[in-house]
Amino acid sequence: MRAVEISEPGGPEVLRIVDRPEPSPGPGEVLIDVVAAGVNRPDLMQREGRYPPPHGTTDIPGLEIAGRIAAIGPPDDTGAPHSASGRPWAIGDEVCALVAGGGYAERCVAPGVQVLPRPTGVDLADAGAIPETYFTVWTNLFDRGRLARGEWLLVHGGTSGIGTTAIQIAVARNARVIATAGSTEKCQAAEALGAAQAVNYRAEDFVAAVRHATGNRGVDVVLDIVGGDYFPRNLECLARDGRLVQIGLMRGATAEIPLRQILLKRLTITGSTLRVRTPSEKGAIAVALEREVWPLLSAGHVRPVVAARVPLSDAAQAHRLLEQGQIIGKVILET
Repeated sequence: MRAVEISEPGGPEVLRIVDRPEPSPGPGEVLIDVVAAGVNRPDLMQREGRYPPPHGTTDIPGLEIAGRIAAIGPPDDTGAPHSASGRPWAIGDEVCALVAGGGYAERCVAPGVQVLPRPTGVDLADAGAIPETYFTVWTNLFDRGRLARGEWLLVHGGTSGIGTTAIQIAVARNARVIATAGSTEKCQAAEALGAAQAVNYRAEDFVAAVRHATGNRGVDVVLDIVGGDYFPRNLECLARDGRLVQIGLMRGATAEIPLRQILLKRLTITGSTLRVRTPSEKGAIAVALEREVWPLLSAGHVRPVVAARVPLSDAAQAHRLLEQGQIIGKVILET
């Protein structure tokens, strides 16, 4: 099969198309004919040598795919390969899947519990832009952040894959959203997706904007992909009993912590990564997504925002597009 490998750590030019042996599904796994694979910032970090795949995982990048099941692996301790909700998989099923690696290829294996049916009404290739961001947003925003109906949410990077997903799901679940973005065009896009207000962080102080929008109350949850010097400013944005959910470190992994604010406002600080979690942990997220979010996708209340479609053979261009920071939504590789 054709696949994309990282010849050495470096820029987009180190991605090259190669022939690789087709993988075989192990116990509890399925083999998927890949129609499209999502491109995510962790892929860029892996290419640069800053985010190695977990031990025992293929070196081929790619954390999410969509396609058709081509083969079924042998049973595991829980029986024949099945979804996390118990649905047995069959050859030909149209699906999308979260994987720990291997998505940039014509075929990819996935644990059955990390596979979900293509949502009704969503194009199969577009479904390749769903798993990584939807799994990440659900587990962090609703499991860890406990965002509830009527609460205020601040989302940084409102037009990123994470941001476009978080805005839509939060609004669909009746939360109110403030998003940050880096241009007037991106702010307009965030508001078109449902944000009550979008703040151009290059031209305006987002802390002041949050205070004004919420009548000096603050937001209940901050979902942050930025880190670094945003950390103390995020705490300023939070209302009493607010929750900061840290899922990215684009501006650095260290910050000065104003402890007094945590005490006075009874704040909770949490965060997580997804790639190293076990299939059973990811399967629990898949169950929640199918129950809570798949109906929203099928009804058209939320949708994957696909900014660009690039051939698998031109993965380097896909990485360049993401690095340039101009796109709104996701880039997908099509086989």
